[in-house]
Amino acid sequence: MLTILGFAMIATFLALIMTKKMSPIAALVLIPALFCVAVGKGAHLGDYVIDGVSSLAPTAAMLMFAIVYFGVMIDVGLFDPVVRGILRFCKADPMRVVVGTAVLAAIVSLDGDGSTTFMITVSAMYPLYKRLGMSLVVMTGVAAMANGVMNTVPWGGPTARAATALKLDAADIFVPMIPALLVGLLGVLGLAYLLGLRERRRLGALRLGEESVETKETVLVGAGTGAGAGGGGLEKRPVAGGGGADDVDDDRDGGDGGDGDGDLLKGLDPNRPTLRPRLYWFNALLTGTLITAMILELLPIPVLFLLGAALALSVNYPRLPDQKARIAAHADNVLNVSGMVFAAAVFTGVLQGTGMVDHMAGWLVDTVPEGLGPHMALVTGVLSLPLTYFMSNDGFYFGVLPVLAEAGAAHGVTPLEMARASLVGQPLHMSSPLVPAVYVLVGMARVEFGDHTRFVVKWAALTCLLILAAGILFGTI
Repeated sequence: MLTILGFAMIATFLALIMTKKMSPIAALVLIPALFCVAVGKGAHLGDYVIDGVSSLAPTAAMLMFAIVYFGVMIDVGLFDPVVRGILRFCKADPMRVVVGTAVLAAIVSLDGDGSTTFMITVSAMYPLYKRLGMSLVVMTGVAAMANGVMNTVPWGGPTARAATALKLDAADIFVPMIPALLVGLLGVLGLAYLLGLRERRRLGALRLGEESVETKETVLVGAGTGAGAGGGGLEKRPVAGGGGADDVDDDRDGGDGGDGDGDLLKGLDPNRPTLRPRLYWFNALLTGTLITAMILELLPIPVLFLLGAALALSVNYPRLPDQKARIAAHADNVLNVSGMVFAAAVFTGVLQGTGMVDHMAGWLVDTVPEGLGPHMALVTGVLSLPLTYFMSNDGFYFGVLPVLAEAGAAHGVTPLEMARASLVGQPLHMSSPLVPAVYVLVGMARVEFGDHTRFVVKWAALTCLLILAAGILFGTI
């Protein structure tokens, strides 16, 4: 019964948010509360929620201060050179913009943290997507998939969890998987290319005026602000037969509307008053030190971002009114993201507290036919898609993987093969409603979570299967 109710709860949640019958926050709170009562454990709802909030509180704190920190870094101009480099590559071509999004997300993902990856990627690419009238779900989908592939680095989380759960060396798991993961990353880049071509057909070929590269960059970086736009506007060259795209939202609402898009577009204005060019190298060193400390785990990540945000504010904006203004400028993102995380705590708290997640995992493991025993690595790779989507990485790697590994060992499948196969589902996992970072992505991009889910799930699942096939082909799984 708990198995059926668990799947029913998840299906109800996904259906409501994808059809936009409920906001994600409301659905994350009300649906699990209703099902908690349905299983006869309504009296324990408070305990489950407190347990869930307690487990996710450090994540919420990290996201709050990380948003402030990277928001300040964007304000002071730390990422402007990255944007200029991407713009040189993109040249107002939708295809290049989408490919550039995938490349940027993959590179930034090397820090091992999805939230910071999404903050940097969206901040750099959002003005360009808005200026060209491109679909924002393409940006969020491509960024999530690229980050999901790169999330498998040993310091990113899943590999370390698999190594810990099965008492293996993380390098022994990760290094042989590199060829398969590269195939997955190439798959994401190929998909970005195809989606970019589709966006190009939908929008028509776009070109800039005849100014120099530097002037063109200024026009785009200042999009929506009026900065440097004189005579350098975009022109649209119609393309015969340039039809629409079925899975791409037509998000061409300008950029200076009342929803706050204008503020984000001004975020990369080369003439904005928040720039601190004289402190560029200080901010670069501070960010490099912060990321290094995260990788080396010198302090808990929430503490690092708390210290980093306080230091960044104090040095760049010594005057108290300026500090308050910067905090207020990013308060909307902080509130949206942290609110979503605490709402997700209700969902995860009920799933775990009622025992639904354990029963669901056990049922899935029990349904594996006996004849598939010698192929448990393949089975684990396939199961990693739904299991890491519907539960946290901790639940999968510490609760389910050991059971699967034991079943595999009985048929001669090594724990290393099982651990490598367990990484396959990460491109899909990064768009799970239980991953706090995805709310940073959709929140900053002004994209509905349901729209993002509807767009990305099929492509992310395809990327996972591509990695699995490559792993089998290369003999690592």
